[in-house]
Amino acid sequence: MAAPGGARRQPLLLLFLAGLVHSASALFVVKDGNETTCIMANFSAEFSTNYNTKSGSQNVTFSLPHNAEVLNSSSCGKENASDPSLMIAFGGGHTLTLSFARNATRYSVQMMRFVYNLSDTQIFPNASSKGPKTVESATDIMADINKKYRCVSSNQIHMNNVTVTFHDATIQAYLSKDSFSQEETRCVQDGSSPTVLPTSAHPSTSSPHPSPPHPSPPHPSPSPVPESPLVHKYNVSNTNGTCLLASMGLQLNVTYKNKDDKTVTRVFNINPNKTQVSGSCTTQLVTLELQSEGSTSLVFGFGMNSSSSRFFLHEIQLNMTLLDARDPTFKASNTSLRALQATMGNSYKCNAEEHIRVTETFSVNIFKVWVQAFQVEGDKFGSVEECLLDENNMLIPIAVGGALAGLVLIVLIAYLIGRKRSHAGYQTI
Repeated sequence: MAAPGGARRQPLLLLFLAGLVHSASALFVVKDGNETTCIMANFSAEFSTNYNTKSGSQNVTFSLPHNAEVLNSSSCGKENASDPSLMIAFGGGHTLTLSFARNATRYSVQMMRFVYNLSDTQIFPNASSKGPKTVESATDIMADINKKYRCVSSNQIHMNNVTVTFHDATIQAYLSKDSFSQEETRCVQDGSSPTVLPTSAHPSTSSPHPSPPHPSPPHPSPSPVPESPLVHKYNVSNTNGTCLLASMGLQLNVTYKNKDDKTVTRVFNINPNKTQVSGSCTTQLVTLELQSEGSTSLVFGFGMNSSSSRFFLHEIQLNMTLLDARDPTFKASNTSLRALQATMGNSYKCNAEEHIRVTETFSVNIFKVWVQAFQVEGDKFGSVEECLLDENNMLIPIAVGGALAGLVLIVLIAYLIGRKRSHAGYQTI
């Protein structure tokens, strides 16, 4: 990606060991082509997830290693075109990406994405499936412009079946100089009166031998990671027949303040065996309403575009009760979505997990979705329109197969040429 001045950005890694609190803290730096620092991040991190083996599900927790690297795909962004991002790679094909965004007064890690590779046998021994898995989520990491984000306490980010726990984190984007700002925005987890650490505990690029940080207080272990939700088939009908068929597993990601005024993120699976299903059908709107255990109401609204003859998910509403929240009634809605869309009369299908961000505090993970709205014939799904994620996954085996076929052809041609030349020196008597 080109730098503002036209030079190609070369993100650099400056990694320092900053003591042994949990895993070793490390400093990651991204610079543009003019050697101007745009992102600095100093933290240690732990990852907790589960995976399937032939003997059942296994839980695993592993740390961000000291030799993690900043990838060249990290970027300082470009005004009105792209945002800054920090991409860290480690182990056998794992990457952690922090994507930043800003407004007039604040910046934030708008999206965090973690790609973990089940083919890494050191972390995932005896995994029944192989290859990379991707999860992502919005975060509560934010700070005022020209201030660093500082969080001594543990901060857990839940992304589907993965929990990332940050310890002793200092992060800053959109820097005005090549070092952390002296001013800071403290995280909610640290409370209203946190202990301020000396600035020497947060190394900058000008200090080749940073002082180790003060040990932070004991951190709680990551919260249990839920299993993938059950996939269930839902049906909405009226006197004119079926207007919605949907088969999917649903998982809710909810961020709120608990009674201790700390921001927490919890993950809830919708259990179809304990859920009442209802809905409605009109010529312009189809709704699916799910009343689940724990006073949870989840509504999906599907609309249509008559000019393009396509249907799509345009609305999600959530109303639930959180007993440990400062405000027990949690509500979130978005009526301007455009997801799960296909041509009228066809169905939309996606085997890959889809993540739909509804608001800053609420998102939905949808597993193995197959849906059709409005024109449903005979209670059966119509012709399938595959999602882009599945199409991209199909390109990999096709590309590998094409490459192997090309290699076989090259070897065959080389063999025939070699054989012809070997007989060229002989004459028939």
